[in-house]
Amino acid sequence: MQRFVGAAASHTGLVRDHNEDSGFAGPGLLLVADGVGGHAAGEVASATAAYVVSAMALAHPAADPAVTLREGVALAQHQVALGAQAPGRAGMATTLTAVLTDGERAALLQLGDSRAYVLRRGRLTRLSHDHTVVQQLVDDGALDPAEVLGHPWSHVVTRTLGGNPAEAGDLSWLDLLPGDRLLLCSDGLTDLVPEAGIAEVLREHDDDSGAVDALVGAALEAGGRDNVTCIVATVVPGAARSWEGSLVGAGRDPRLVVDPAAVRLSQSA
Repeated sequence: MQRFVGAAASHTGLVRDHNEDSGFAGPGLLLVADGVGGHAAGEVASATAAYVVSAMALAHPAADPAVTLREGVALAQHQVALGAQAPGRAGMATTLTAVLTDGERAALLQLGDSRAYVLRRGRLTRLSHDHTVVQQLVDDGALDPAEVLGHPWSHVVTRTLGGNPAEAGDLSWLDLLPGDRLLLCSDGLTDLVPEAGIAEVLREHDDDSGAVDALVGAALEAGGRDNVTCIVATVVPGAARSWEGSLVGAGRDPRLVVDPAAVRLSQSA
């Protein structure tokens, strides 16, 4: 059996006037959602996605992680579609990167460009694959990976949680070991701090709470041009079935969730 023990933090940054990021960290679930820039009510979309997926995971801790994530995304897509009907919310969307374990298996679901990494024996490896125009250019061989950081199209996201019921995201299984340290973060970190710098911070801070604070601080020192959310958690032995967990960022405000009652009803059905 395995579970996550870690810390989470979200900061508005030094330029934005409000936080569109949401995050959740608990023994069985780690999640980051970033309201997509340029769309209306990104904070509503991210808070709704974080609430729906975390509520589903907490309600069904022994369920297949892949099934829970798929069902959570489907319900979140429905909720965001409903929310987008309100004035001023048309086109709202969010990224979603989530790692869920039932204690035996761990699944990763990805939509957008919020990233997931694992630090194992001091080596940082990216687990997620950005859904962006720039990443597609890299995949096609039209852009050198070294040119991604700071590219003018780096914020153009190609796949999101934006109310499309056909968009289920990419799902993969992770092979995690005790002692692995997971990092989930919004692009407010990765657009400003190179992966080598992220790895250095994680290696310098064995304490997950200290690592989170240092990563957020590094993003702010680099300009803080966006909201930044970081979750760092260590894989440890033990059962993941727990109601514990904490929301950060916009996800802390229940008033932003489109319809919490509908989520509860869906769980009891």
